[in-house]
Amino acid sequence: MNDLHTNLTFSSDPQNVAKVEPFVHDVATRYNLSPDTHGNILVSLTEAVTNAVLHGNQGDCRKNVSISLSRKQNALAISVSDEGPGFDPNKVPDPTAMDHIECCGGRGLFLMRHLSDECRFERGGRTVEMRFKL
Repeated sequence: MNDLHTNLTFSSDPQNVAKVEPFVHDVATRYNLSPDTHGNILVSLTEAVTNAVLHGNQGDCRKNVSISLSRKQNALAISVSDEGPGFDPNKVPDPTAMDHIECCGGRGLFLMRHLSDECRFERGGRTVEMRFKL
């Protein structure tokens, strides 16, 4: 893994979500991340990849999910992209709102937004980029 840019691409098989943990472990070792940052990246990236596999690509193994990591000044920028139709993240209800507290859905986005230092969506919702301060 080089210090400037790292990529990982795999098919949208739900079993491939297991590739996130060793990827994050390598990143944590390379950048000497604190346990809190390591945990925040692991949870956020697992949620993003799971969403890309299940919702973005709808579990279609012919489609890929890509993770891209780069160091940008004092932060790690991690992007997850899928080949699905995209979505509008602003239309996903807040799972902490009283009228949605018992509903499924939206918790992964909530976690990504709250555990990363910055979270933004690009390409019509087909890419999420999260930044974590070093």
